[in-house]
Amino acid sequence: MTEDDGKPAYQHSLSPSAWNRFETCPRQYWLSRQRLPRKTGMAAALGTAVHASIEDLVAIDMEGYENSQSGWLPKIMATVLRKRWEEEKGNFLATPRHPDWKEEKYKNAQSQQRGGVELLLRHAGAPGLSPNSVTAALWKRVQALVIACEGELRTKDGRIMGRLDLLLADVDEENNIVGWRVADLKTGRVPEDELYDTVRRQLLLYRDILLTNNPDAPPTVAVGWYTNGSKAIEAHGDPVIDQAYLAWEATQIDETPLKPTPGDDSCGGFCDWKAWCPHWWNWRNESGKLHRGDFVDAVVLIHSYEESGAAVIELCVPADFHGRPMPTGHQTAAVFAGNSKKAMEKLSEDGYQGALFIGGAMAKGSTWRIGGWCDVLPWAPIPDTGRTL
Repeated sequence: MTEDDGKPAYQHSLSPSAWNRFETCPRQYWLSRQRLPRKTGMAAALGTAVHASIEDLVAIDMEGYENSQSGWLPKIMATVLRKRWEEEKGNFLATPRHPDWKEEKYKNAQSQQRGGVELLLRHAGAPGLSPNSVTAALWKRVQALVIACEGELRTKDGRIMGRLDLLLADVDEENNIVGWRVADLKTGRVPEDELYDTVRRQLLLYRDILLTNNPDAPPTVAVGWYTNGSKAIEAHGDPVIDQAYLAWEATQIDETPLKPTPGDDSCGGFCDWKAWCPHWWNWRNESGKLHRGDFVDAVVLIHSYEESGAAVIELCVPADFHGRPMPTGHQTAAVFAGNSKKAMEKLSEDGYQGALFIGGAMAKGSTWRIGGWCDVLPWAPIPDTGRTL
């Protein structure tokens, strides 16, 4: 298959997040490509808002500012963050699967935005300077060191891609460019010393795409910029681009699901597609981990539901490897609240009467708490044939 210009047209591009997902579990990757209802959370929303506000700050039009002028940056920081926060709130609430919006997280976003500004100032040789003291001349220097911001990285054949947060110039005392620095902003948990393997792979891939497309580039390093505490950690390692191409070959999919790799990493942790995968359920059941812990994922039947959100649910176990639910006879009280209550009301309005997937219910105590953070979805496992039951 070719495009109009005669170049090959490929069915998909592989991003670092998709690659990491595939390495965790091929079935998880396959499910992520099936146009199932998308999910978001406050951590992702906060990160997007902070990223976008940093992009806005880098792009400030400094025309009309006197070089010695200070005191202007905090006002602009507040304006752009609030704008991006409200935009992201709208996107968040429009996403099919989302928890309750937590406005109190805005203070965290402000702190992380300040952390990003500190990293930019540090790169410009002005660490520890408060935003209120930043002069127009200093911010112009910050901008001069930014080669690219929020740009797409893609190999020339279109197969491997990513989103570049910042490409920065490393300069000598005479301001000559002596290197490039690929900086990826991170608003999540900060590692103590070394990068997490998934982050390291991502950063090295960004570096490799950049060098593949620019063979005459100066020495280039990739670094994770953690805005929570303004910590920078470099990614070191051999090229990973060849591994990425092998993964691209392996991630070309059709209607047949890819094989799962059940285990603690894939089924015991976070997976946004459990409601469509019978393998996590069978794995947890066979390993004795089903319905264990303070927060649990479960497949249940609803025996009664009141307008207040109070309910009686019956726990199910897998009847077979396809994920058909088998009632256990074990019933427990539950309370639905927030978005999970809205989801139950919508399912009731639609006339749905089958088994439900409940994600992340607080099962500590005699009554399950199914709050706004929980998934409440029809249990619709996709078997290995790819045909729904």
